[in-house]
Amino acid sequence: MRLRPRLILAILLLTGLLNARQSMAQEDVPSIAAAASIQFALTETIQAFHDQTGRVVQATYGSSGNFVRQIRQGAPFEMFLSADEKFVLDLAADGLSQNDGDVYATGRLVIMVPHGSPLVADGTLEDVRAALADGRLGRFAIANPEHAPYGARAKEVLSHAGLWDALQDRLVFGENIAQTAQFATSGNAEGGLIAYSLALSPTVAPLGTFQLIAESWHTPLRQRMVLLKDAGETAQIFYDFVKSPAGQAILAKHGFAAP
Repeated sequence: MRLRPRLILAILLLTGLLNARQSMAQEDVPSIAAAASIQFALTETIQAFHDQTGRVVQATYGSSGNFVRQIRQGAPFEMFLSADEKFVLDLAADGLSQNDGDVYATGRLVIMVPHGSPLVADGTLEDVRAALADGRLGRFAIANPEHAPYGARAKEVLSHAGLWDALQDRLVFGENIAQTAQFATSGNAEGGLIAYSLALSPTVAPLGTFQLIAESWHTPLRQRMVLLKDAGETAQIFYDFVKSPAGQAILAKHGFAAP
């Protein structure tokens, strides 16, 4: 069977259009700044997004406060997923994002202690208090409160428990919550306050035991995301995917509450 010239031309044009769109999608690989607390959840989200759309995003993980400084200095991120909504709202107020963004999850804190630690993973922190008195506590890890939201909330927790002042010379500060989890489980400290999402992760969970801290002991960890000024099509599609039921199901599996 011979194809008519017009049909051949239409097939060629359609093939060319599809190839062009595929090439554009491959070139549109946004760089995303993400809080360290969502590293494992977002890695799975990015893979699911790629499986569904064929598109790729690249994520860099760290402390939200440090990312804000980088964004203000012109870092080429297209999307920012913060562990504290305040950072996003401050960027929006200064015109550095497309809008105010959306809360994508609420985080939780846990006390985690490594196997063999003299501490008990007690969510009331009464064993931390007792360990201070009987000499069992040498070092206790939290994220740096100056730029890590989970660190700021850890400070609130310790203040609520009346332990902040007593622990001053025993605190080990992680640059972000992922480094804090490393300190709290590797023997650099007898324990620490880390993100629930990291305590559940396959690399951290086998290293110790943990217990949730009461949410009422600290300001809610409302985690907000936003598209930055130069966000492209893939970043926009990924942003919507995070908000979708599929994206939210992945976050829930990793210990995040729905917004």
